[in-house]
Amino acid sequence: MNDIEQLYQDSETFRDHLATVDKKGKRIWIYPKKPAGWFYKVRTYTSWLLLAILIGMPFIKINGEPFMLFNVLEGKFILFGIVFTPQDLHLFALAMVTLMVFIVLFTVVFGRLFCGWVCPQTIFMEMVFRKIEYWIEGDANQQRKLDKEPWTSDKIIKKGSKHIIFFLIAVLIANIFLTYIIGVDQVGKIISEPINMHVVGFAAMLIFSGLFYGVFAFMREQVCTTICPYGRMQGVLLVPDSIVVHYDFVRGEPRGKIKKTNPVSDIQQEVAQAALKSANGQDTIAESPIKILGDCIDCKLCVQVCPTGIDIRNGTQLECVNCTACIDACDGVMDKVSRPRGLIRYDSYNGIQKGKRHLLNTRVIAYSAVLVILIVFQAFLLGTRNSVETLVLKTPGQLYNVVDDIYYRNVYNWEVINKTAEDIQNIEFKLVGVPGSRLEVVGTKENIISPKQGLAKGVMMLDIPKTAMKTTKRKIKIEVYSNGKLIDEATTNFLGPIK
Repeated sequence: MNDIEQLYQDSETFRDHLATVDKKGKRIWIYPKKPAGWFYKVRTYTSWLLLAILIGMPFIKINGEPFMLFNVLEGKFILFGIVFTPQDLHLFALAMVTLMVFIVLFTVVFGRLFCGWVCPQTIFMEMVFRKIEYWIEGDANQQRKLDKEPWTSDKIIKKGSKHIIFFLIAVLIANIFLTYIIGVDQVGKIISEPINMHVVGFAAMLIFSGLFYGVFAFMREQVCTTICPYGRMQGVLLVPDSIVVHYDFVRGEPRGKIKKTNPVSDIQQEVAQAALKSANGQDTIAESPIKILGDCIDCKLCVQVCPTGIDIRNGTQLECVNCTACIDACDGVMDKVSRPRGLIRYDSYNGIQKGKRHLLNTRVIAYSAVLVILIVFQAFLLGTRNSVETLVLKTPGQLYNVVDDIYYRNVYNWEVINKTAEDIQNIEFKLVGVPGSRLEVVGTKENIISPKQGLAKGVMMLDIPKTAMKTTKRKIKIEVYSNGKLIDEATTNFLGPIK
């Protein structure tokens, strides 16, 4: 291996390890420098809006039901005011598949933009907890200094107050999280009523509070770099035309400090040119070396502001959450050295290398087609979805009975599932298409009610004339009425003797 190959290989060693873990596997604590710039301001305002939506969403109700609810305990899900019961599991599953395809398509086009701008983990970490840390402990260098100092009263006050505030915010996040599972009304009862009335709910609140506190106070970027699978998906989802945070290696290399005379060694020249030739799909090294430096002055501010500790100049990495902190830092430096902004920017690999962007490619078109099909199919299923669902099934272990010389009898279990936000009153059943038949609901009440988002169930007996049974099994239809209005139909089988 010659010197050029060795230097080029050494430049790729960053892919062999995480920026937050040393060679012994020990955690490297990240102290990101406080970012500032246009993107950071926009992200801050966007975060305020998203936090307001996250906190306010549980209080929005449609027909007395939450706008969004994911009650896995009771198998009740509400998306945009539409209630999904266990009988609608296929619709909910299809909605989740549609969402996943959308995320895949969005990632192919815009990379990990979701992580930097929308993900709750990033918003809470960078726009809430990190800001509090800067306010109490100061910027990165001050935090390092404080951590190395002995435990003085000043350090105890700063660390103690920070973690107390962190835990209180974690409690708030836990309660918000619970409102999406059990509803804001139930969370309000857990908070306002005695603990002994809601032991399980209070325990869940404490567990979630502890989890969120641990994530934002200690785990931090490890959630994005080692736990969340979305970062690893980039390797199979991103294409050369995906728009992500990129360093313009064509314009920036070879990097170096600004000096009156700053010669570049022959080896450095050849390695940089070899890298560019390799990126362009060429195997030969340029004969004439690069004689001038690029726009990158190697200040490393892009590394210092990165919340995951990476060097964006090494290229796209799974740890990058597209938070744009490096863009703001680099733009500020470019302004100071009187060079154009955008050395680090949102762009595609092909946009930097070839100067051309092609958002529409085979993968984007394929994912878009699948997404459109799923959306149309989902809309069709929702449009044809009944708000009432009736099940009539033969009672297990029961065959037909001979009532008398005229009738055969079958016994059935019935359920009327109400998916609406109102009670269904005065439910009646009618067997149609079989003249002379009889239907009796066992233990009939004057008013059979199926409660909202609930069900009514019971037992019924059907008597069919023997003359109507031409075969061993006959399909029958039962109509369901509420206050004299037809609301649903159910089909089942009536069994008779073997002919």
